[in-house]
Amino acid sequence: MKNPYIPLAMRAEKIIIETDDKNIKTFSLSFLNKAEESSFNYLPGQFVQLSVLGEGEAPFGIASSPTEPGVLEFTVNKTGVLTTALHNLEEGAIIGMRGPLGNCFPLELFTGKNIIIVGGGFAFTTLRSLVKYILYHENRSQFGNVTVIYGARRPGLLLYKDEFKQWEARPDLEVYLTVDKADDGWRGKVGVVPNIIKEVAPSPEDAYAVVCGPPIMIKFTLPVLRQLGFPPERTVLSMEMKMKCGIGKCGRCNIGNKYVCQAGPIFTLAQLNELSGEY
Repeated sequence: MKNPYIPLAMRAEKIIIETDDKNIKTFSLSFLNKAEESSFNYLPGQFVQLSVLGEGEAPFGIASSPTEPGVLEFTVNKTGVLTTALHNLEEGAIIGMRGPLGNCFPLELFTGKNIIIVGGGFAFTTLRSLVKYILYHENRSQFGNVTVIYGARRPGLLLYKDEFKQWEARPDLEVYLTVDKADDGWRGKVGVVPNIIKEVAPSPEDAYAVVCGPPIMIKFTLPVLRQLGFPPERTVLSMEMKMKCGIGKCGRCNIGNKYVCQAGPIFTLAQLNELSGEY
């Protein structure tokens, strides 16, 4: 990124409605400038700033994997001015993008290890990037067993439904989907994510746990992982919900004496414990 303040021009090639309330959409974006596309390199866990002219910008984790060249995907929850502006766009619209920003999941530490991926609600975006990266045929042998535990309040709010069906059919991946409240057609698990982790009881031996979700989910998930034996240095969290400007200028994303957008958003629990209790 030559100038971190100047956005790249992206075209919305495809827009998919993810949830039955239509408040979450996934945008597939392509680069207008092929030179910018070839120089854009990222890894799972990183994020960008998306902007709509006249409406502002906001940070979003990259939901696609670098193993899928030519397109970047972002899943957007309609909650404010900018996200509403994005939801109002049609395919073919031009969107601004600054990035990639932040650090990535510690793939070098994950190599050869079992990976337990825990997500809740809308916060599965960068976790999806990680799963897709691991499952890529040239990467899969570098990692051990992979377990995915993902939950939402109800079935209609689960993301990436077609993709999860494909993942559930794979022999090299364990998938546990859960909802807080089931409907008549639901055949998966029922219960909040921390309770499902207790039920599944993944082994901490030679394993890393990766967690991203709403703060209340994280609050009750971390004690469960600790009880199962996952030490802080092998518990990895994404603090992407704290992201603001992305380049350390606004001063609004700090945890202790660290800016999340510069030192993160990916931290081990051990790193967070050294900073403060604010996370």
